[in-house]
Amino acid sequence: MSPIQQKTDRQLKDAVTDELTWTPSVNADQIGVALTDGAVTLSGVVGTYPEKEAALRATMRIRGVTAVADEIVVRHASSVPEDADIAREVGIALHRTVVVPSGSVKARVHDHVITLSGTVGWQYQREAARKAVSTLPGVSEVWNTIKVKPSILVSPAEAKSKITAALVRNAQVDAQRIQVAVAGSEVTLTGDVSSWAERREAEHAAWFAPGVTHVDNRLNVAS
Repeated sequence: MSPIQQKTDRQLKDAVTDELTWTPSVNADQIGVALTDGAVTLSGVVGTYPEKEAALRATMRIRGVTAVADEIVVRHASSVPEDADIAREVGIALHRTVVVPSGSVKARVHDHVITLSGTVGWQYQREAARKAVSTLPGVSEVWNTIKVKPSILVSPAEAKSKITAALVRNAQVDAQRIQVAVAGSEVTLTGDVSSWAERREAEHAAWFAPGVTHVDNRLNVAS
């Protein structure tokens, strides 16, 4: 690795550390940051699952970060709820989330890890279910296995046209560097983006298209 790249990695590490410190929901003193060729590894121990997610999001905000490896461990206090208590709260949280169709999502809790399953019509409903349970006390991880099964179907050509138009409209995305391919109900994004934020924004745009059941985000974050 060249001296220039080493200097870049040092600068990126400082930027990630500064962003973690800047994020009020993260105790940066408990998180280790290692960086090689733009790829960041986060390690350490945090007290809640939302803090872990906040640390990951903070890292992905940094321009030049090309990948993030998550080795953060959630370690709860001694008064953590039991699985049965968490399961009960999960049921209440899903019931109170108006954007998730009633009865469409089921949850299993084991060793403080929540696994969501079921079928919804849109990706935003799938993500809403995950968000509804991720902030509950005692949660260490959320595995989202909910499937998207749209009630509206469009042709691959129409889906590609709509997604491409959405990317062009989006001020946070350079649509000229992104290629969209649609096979059946599955979308594949390829090309280069300048940040994880742009990569995530492009994927969100693809999910908004009616009839999409899966988005394979292969966009490369250029360092």
